[in-house]
Amino acid sequence: MMRRLARFVTAAVILVLGASAARAADDAADPTIGTSNARLFGVLPNYTTVDGTRVPNQTTHESFRAAALGSFDPVVFPFIGVMTLVGNGDANANYETRYSRAFADNAIGNFMTTAIVPSLTNEDSRYFRRGEGGVFSRLAYAASRSVVTRRRSGGASFNISEIGGTAAAAGLSNIYYSPADRTVGATLTRWGTQVMWDTVSNELKEFWPDIHAKLHRH
Repeated sequence: MMRRLARFVTAAVILVLGASAARAADDAADPTIGTSNARLFGVLPNYTTVDGTRVPNQTTHESFRAAALGSFDPVVFPFIGVMTLVGNGDANANYETRYSRAFADNAIGNFMTTAIVPSLTNEDSRYFRRGEGGVFSRLAYAASRSVVTRRRSGGASFNISEIGGTAAAAGLSNIYYSPADRTVGATLTRWGTQVMWDTVSNELKEFWPDIHAKLHRH
């Protein structure tokens, strides 16, 4: 078992590094994606962050493109594989089942919060990085984006895409989860966990360019 685990992790690392290098070239050639934002820590895909507030309005096509890039980026496959190995999923399910559930959770969540619900509610699913001010004010701002978002027509509104989109994704996951995990409590837990991770992701999106700049000074 440990030997299989070591082989898998090694393969995952090689895939991550190779895919990251290949995608970095594509990111740099895409004028709609900032090179400092395209990948968190130089690896994890990040196609929904923009700097400043004066940017072109998001279109439905762009929102679906961002959801697809975030769901099927080459790095996503091994990353979910590693997370499945170290996660605390259903102990009675085999690895393949847990991986497929985790992959489906990620993809459905991405499309619900980034593309489908925003297109219905006319919300902009991108994260608008503040990039200035004190650390605590930026931490609070990033956390607040889980409940406050920008409309495509301008102005702020309640983030239906995040709260409602993750709730819809959690409900849909009952289609492929085992009966024991289809309870109201289990569904609410998946919903809350997704909102929590999306909030953490907002914090990383806010501060990654600062971290990136400091790393390149040394």
